[in-house]
Formats: sequence, structure tokens, C-alpha cells
Amino acid sequence: MFPRAIPLILLILCIISSFTESRVHNETINKINRDDACVYTLYVQTGQKVAAGTDSNINLTLSGDHGHGVAIHNLKAWGGLMGSKHDYFEAGNLDIFSGRAPCLPATPCKIRLTTDGTGSFPAWYCDYVEVTTTRPGSLCAKTNFSVGQWLNIFTLYTANVDYCSKTEDGNRLPAAPLLLPA
Repeated sequence: MFPRAIPLILLILCIISSFTESRVHNETINKINRDDACVYTLYVQTGQKVAAGTDSNINLTLSGDHGHGVAIHNLKAWGGLMGSKHDYFEAGNLDIFSGRAPCLPATPCKIRLTTDGTGSFPAWYCDYVEVTTTRPGSLCAKTNFSVGQWLNIFTLYTANVDYCSKTEDGNRLPAAPLLLPA
């Protein structure tokens, strides 16, 4: 009779353990959501050039001169606001995305855009990406990253814009982020 009880005891212990782990995980997520979550709103302008649009998934990494970054994989799935029937990243489109992610220690001054090279039109021409960062109880920060390039096989489907570099007088190049009241 005792050997039959062992599987039942193990099952009960596993269930208790999973509830405990789930509770700890949810407490950790809630703490991140309360303390460290910022809302990032992105305006992504696709160029007007012939064949500028893409069907690829677009990824974005935001970072600062401190070295920390926030990677957003598949902008459309992360926070596309244009509706389920909208065709994102088409020539001339201004697409809007918004979602929560961990706050960076400072205003983002560097982006890395990538496409996954999928779809019938994998190349993409991006004019600019405007990033607004909102941290609860703090000022908003807005930075306009002028991309102005193709993301294609010749660029390894990647574009980098770095405004973190500073001149001798301490000003950022080519433009410092604009701080807006919350």
C-alpha cells in the first residue's frame, strides 16, 4: 500500500512547488511593473522610395551611453496600435507602437533597427524613429532618431543611430533629446 502512495505524494509536492514558484514569479513581475516599467511610444516612418516597404518583422533595441539596453522583438506584435488589418511598414506609412518595458537609467540616445529578412519584400527603407519614454512620476523624454537608410542584405538588415557621442563642449551629436513635462 505504501508504494502506491509515493506517486500521489510526489504529485502533491509538485503542485505545491509550482504554486509557490508561480506566486514568486508573479510577485517579481508585479514589482518590475510597479517600479521599473516605462511606457515607450514609437513613431516609425517608412520612406517614400520605390519598394521602401517590407513584410519582415522589425526589431528595435534602445540604449544609452551607459551600455544598458531594451530589446523589442517584432514591433507589431509588441505594441502595434494601428489595428489588426493595418499593413505595417509600407512606403510612406507612419506606424505607431506603444508598450511597457524596463526603464533605462537615462534617456535612450542610441537605437539599433533590424529586420528578420522574412517575407516577399525583406528590404526596408526607414526615414526616422521617434521615441518617447514615459516613467511614472517623472518627466517624459523624446528623441528623434534620423535613420535615412535601407536595411537590406548589404547592411545585414541592420541600421544603427548613435547620438550618445559628445563633442568637446559636452553637447550630444547631432541632437540632444527633448524633455517634455508628464
